[in-house]
Amino acid sequence: MTTSRDNGSLYTNIKDKIATVEFGHPASNSFPSVLLDRLEKEIIQLSDNDDVNIILLRSEGEKAFCAGASFNELIEINDLESGRKFFSGFANVINAMRECKKLIVGRVQGKTVGGGVGLAAACDYVFATDAAAIKLSELSIGIGPFVIAPAVERKMGVGALAELSLAPHEWKNAYWAKEKGLYARVFETIKAMDKEVDIFTQKLASYNPGALVQMKKTLWKNTDHWAHTLYENAGISGELVLSEFTKEALAKFKK
Repeated sequence: MTTSRDNGSLYTNIKDKIATVEFGHPASNSFPSVLLDRLEKEIIQLSDNDDVNIILLRSEGEKAFCAGASFNELIEINDLESGRKFFSGFANVINAMRECKKLIVGRVQGKTVGGGVGLAAACDYVFATDAAAIKLSELSIGIGPFVIAPAVERKMGVGALAELSLAPHEWKNAYWAKEKGLYARVFETIKAMDKEVDIFTQKLASYNPGALVQMKKTLWKNTDHWAHTLYENAGISGELVLSEFTKEALAKFKK
């Protein structure tokens, strides 16, 4: 079942030391600012929850994993401050995922675009189906994937970031994403993926919590500057979205 709420939905279920966080939105699980804010706060809260050893991040339904930021909000931006604030939404979530003491496992059941690719890249281990193609479409509307670029580069390398960013109309399939390091495992069906997700998360959650925390620190070593970098990059996007090029591109896209 999928949500019909304009602001989307966010639910967390904690069982056997596993916190399953599920987000949803009627527009292909895209993120309005209010939903990004809720996800950021939820991750921060779970980071200090002693009843949680790991986090499983997933989205509603069987189609798109995440269509990125809200298009309706994007076209309404008309000043630099609101632009910076809008793009800071994903910056804050990615930074919360980076700082979170708990390892985050991603479950990607379908296509993911823009900020959704950033979410997957900020997870520590990702399961996907072969329907989970990815695309960074930002350059096609006159902006760029600047906020999520550090996460994508860290996980997949500069070469893959360039391949995705400079071909904004081109989908890359799940096996390409796995080869580049975004996905750890790819399955032919959601059922097969979920079976392995259950086994993996239960095993992971049973390990020494102290070792899991230290492993998280090890995986994110040398990223302390991200808090500043992500916010700075949000400013770049916030400025570009006000350009004549982007305004015209968004108007065409809306039509």
